[in-house]
Parts: sequence; C-alpha cells; structure tokens
Amino acid sequence: MDTTLAETLTRWRRHLHANPGLTLNEGTTAEFVVEKLKEIGVTDIAEHVGGHGVVATLHRPGSNRSVGLRGDMDALPIEEASQELPYRSTVPGVMHACGHDGHTTALLGAAALLLQDQSWSGTVRLVFQPAEEGGGGAASMIRDGLFHRFPMDQIYGWHNWPGLPAGTVAVHDGAVMAAGNRFEIIIEGHAGHAALPHLTRDPIVAAGHAIVACQSIVARVLDPMDTGVVSLTTVHGGEAQNQIAARVVIQGSMRYLRDEVGEQIRDGLRRVAAGVSATFGVQAETHVREGVPVTRNHPEPRELAAGAAAAITALRRDVPPAMTGEDFSRFLHEVPGAFVWIGNGASDNGRELHNPNYDFNDAVLPVASAFLAETARRSLARTGE
Repeated sequence: MDTTLAETLTRWRRHLHANPGLTLNEGTTAEFVVEKLKEIGVTDIAEHVGGHGVVATLHRPGSNRSVGLRGDMDALPIEEASQELPYRSTVPGVMHACGHDGHTTALLGAAALLLQDQSWSGTVRLVFQPAEEGGGGAASMIRDGLFHRFPMDQIYGWHNWPGLPAGTVAVHDGAVMAAGNRFEIIIEGHAGHAALPHLTRDPIVAAGHAIVACQSIVARVLDPMDTGVVSLTTVHGGEAQNQIAARVVIQGSMRYLRDEVGEQIRDGLRRVAAGVSATFGVQAETHVREGVPVTRNHPEPRELAAGAAAAITALRRDVPPAMTGEDFSRFLHEVPGAFVWIGNGASDNGRELHNPNYDFNDAVLPVASAFLAETARRSLARTGE
C-alpha cells in the first residue's frame, strides 16, 4: 500500500473514532462510509440494509464468482478514559472500544486496493454491518435479503486482536469464538417488614444461594475437557433498607464452544431456579435470550484465508479460540466463509477490547486492507465448487 493511501486511512479511522455511532445509531458512520466509497470511485452502493447497513458492489466482467467482505461499524456505551488522545470520542459515554472504526476503515482500504488492481474479475460485495455489539445487525441484514439481493459464494471477516503481534493473522482450524446467550433469573418473593422476616419470602436470600449455585454449573456439570462460561453480571432487587424485597432479577451471560455444552448450561440454570423455588418458598424462573452461535470457519475458505494471510504477513495457526462472541457467525450459517484475527499489538495499559483505554492500532490498517483484498482475489480466482 502506498504511503498516501495509508495516511488517508489513518485519517479516516481517527475521524470515526472521534465520532462514534452507538449500536443501532450508526447513521452518521454509514453516511461517512458512503461518502468515502464515492470518493474512491465506488458507484454501486445500497444503503439502509437491515438498518444502517451499507452494501457496496465492485464488479468486473469475466467471472461469475462473487465474494463478500465484511466490516462492522458500531461503537460501545463506554466513556473513553484518555484525555490526551487528540481524536478521542466527542460523544459522551460512547467510544470505539472494540476497534470497529478500524474494521470499517480497513474495508474501505480494501475497496481502494481492489479498484486500483486490474487483475481480478467477478463481483466483490463490501458489507458494512451495523449493530454487531448485541444489536442483531447480522440477523437484520439477513432478514432484509442480504444474500438474496447481493449474492455471494463466500464471505470473509476479521477482528483486531490485542496481545497478538501487530499485523499477524491468526486462522483457527476449529472454533474461532464462542456462542453467547444472555439470561435472567427472576425470583418473586413476598415483601414485608425487615423486622418480621417470618412473614415474608425473601428473594434476596434465595438470590444469594442462586448466585453460588450458578457458579457450580461449569465446575460440576460440564466435562472438564469442555469449555463454558457462566457470568452473573447484574443483580437488582429491593427498594428500602427496612423492607424485605418482593423481587430480585439476576442477569448474566453464558458462553460455550459446543451446542451440547450450551444445553447443559441451560439445564443447569433451570435446575438452580427450581431448587431455590423449592428451598425458599419463592417463585424463580430462568429466561435465556439466544444470542450469536459459535463462530466456526468452513474448511475450504479457512485454508484460502490462511494462504492469503501468508502471502501478505505473518500467519499463526496455533492460537486458541476466545469465549467472546461474534455476530459474523450468523453470516457463516448462511454461506461458506472464514473469520480471522489480525494482531493489534501489545495489550498493556488497558489496550484490551471493551476497555475505556483501548485504541485501534493504525499501523494494522495497511495489513488488514491488503489481507481483505488478497482474500477477495483468491476467492474469485478459485476453481471448482
């Protein structure tokens, strides 16, 4: 990548960082994407796909092949910690703490590289996805006809990865990221005076036992060779210090790499609710909201991505999966594809994902854009089915 394009991408990325769009509110980001696509010469652009999604198409005659490249656009409800960063977020309580500003910019860079290169033929779909951070953006785009309106033989995506050397591409043979579901345990008791507990059914005491019991699901239900996470993240209950509450709601998330493990966790949560109901005379129910499925690469696209990475930069095949979830998994349930990590460099001083001190490493942009462009070329040039 020439220096001018690299500097342009850095400028665009920092603009997006300073002007983040929260999940389901990415309109300004989408407008910026459309503006820059037109600026580099893209003319076939569809807006408002599944919300604020943008799908741009590059086409050259000579091949019936098609490939999709995806970048996510949304930011998180996190207040940026850095006060010195010249391009820190200008939106109170919102920041790009996961690097989607870099993902979006790298996809713009891939478009620019493909437009400059006359060696390929076929169709490239540039998928700028909204609402990845728990907003169901992938599902919304699919419902809006993403793969019917913009056919793709394969689709590829990536995520920056702090702690992996900057620019190194990690390709997983098995699972890449976990399935992620959110759940609630709702405990209904009988409220009353704190001095007369025998006349009440205390949901807070029941909640305390439920919290401890939930931690035994992974430790004592799952096979030690399996991987699962049950995290309780919020507890809400009570209104006054001299009242025993009527209701407590425990919220949390569950993660797993195999569907069978997910069902074991669901069963465990239901047993916990039934157990505290019987023990404490309360009514407890578990509600699980299905999130994203396991992100798992398809074999042929996985090897294609690995070949593209090796041609561009350092390649790793030995990095274990993460228990984080990824909305891209829904695309992989529709068409073959692969999802890789690209190192963001050191994760010290709070440069971890979803940390208020995080910042995307701009030095990664040329590598990420080149990887996406090379992957597209190889996908379009492949032979056979």
